[in-house]
Amino acid sequence: MDLNAVIEKHREALRRIVAGLVAMLEFGAATLVSRGFAGAGGMAPRHLHRAILKMLRPAESAARRLVIVLARGIVVTPPRPRQARPTKPKPTSIFVRDGVGTGIVLRQGAPVPAHLAHLVPRKAAARPLSFPLLDPLKRRSGRRRRPAAAGVPRISIAEDALRLAVPSRKPPLPDDPLDAGRLGRRLAALAGALDDLPGQAKRFARWKARRDRALAAGRIHRVSALRGGRPPGGRLSRYEPDAPRRSNIRDVDEILAHAHALAHYALRPDTS
Repeated sequence: MDLNAVIEKHREALRRIVAGLVAMLEFGAATLVSRGFAGAGGMAPRHLHRAILKMLRPAESAARRLVIVLARGIVVTPPRPRQARPTKPKPTSIFVRDGVGTGIVLRQGAPVPAHLAHLVPRKAAARPLSFPLLDPLKRRSGRRRRPAAAGVPRISIAEDALRLAVPSRKPPLPDDPLDAGRLGRRLAALAGALDDLPGQAKRFARWKARRDRALAAGRIHRVSALRGGRPPGGRLSRYEPDAPRRSNIRDVDEILAHAHALAHYALRPDTS
């Protein structure tokens, strides 16, 4: 099996998937603009936002495993440990001028009066995301999940005979606009990683060097870049090319299953 040809085949397939997801995100923003939502350039309808996430997670997992396969055999010297930067004190007020708060606090999304607009600090532009080389770990919590409340709190006076009706909580609707800024940055990070797989492979080799140095020094460090069980976002537990394809299996699931098997093989110690 020509491993480089397999990696290139899966890379091109993932690039086509990412291009389709970007088109879906742009279509969602255009749909909200046509419906009259103000500032909907970085928004997407809820149902479209969820649909893109369901495809983005396995695509990220597959690209991550292609990077791991490509990094096999790369040896780098571990970089020097980073020194902790001093943390700056955060302002206690929304409006800050010359580093001093005014004491004015507004709830999130509240309109700002025109005569106070010059006091609002400018928001820094969102930084581009780096493609994550490690699988997100599974959340383990012993807390029971509380059911969603059907209403909102009501405050009344005991002597008041007038009882107001409890307003019902509005359930989320499929067409509700959601912020898609981080979703777009994740797509951009994935597209950049697919365009530079060798560079990402060197990043992963540097991570392995830092891990080996930390473990040799007796420090606590994550051992494997892959988490146990099924890969994040995937619907196949193993790669079986000759098995009949189920109706709920997508192309990205087969790519992820194959890349997952190759990554586990690449992470085996080289005994040659």
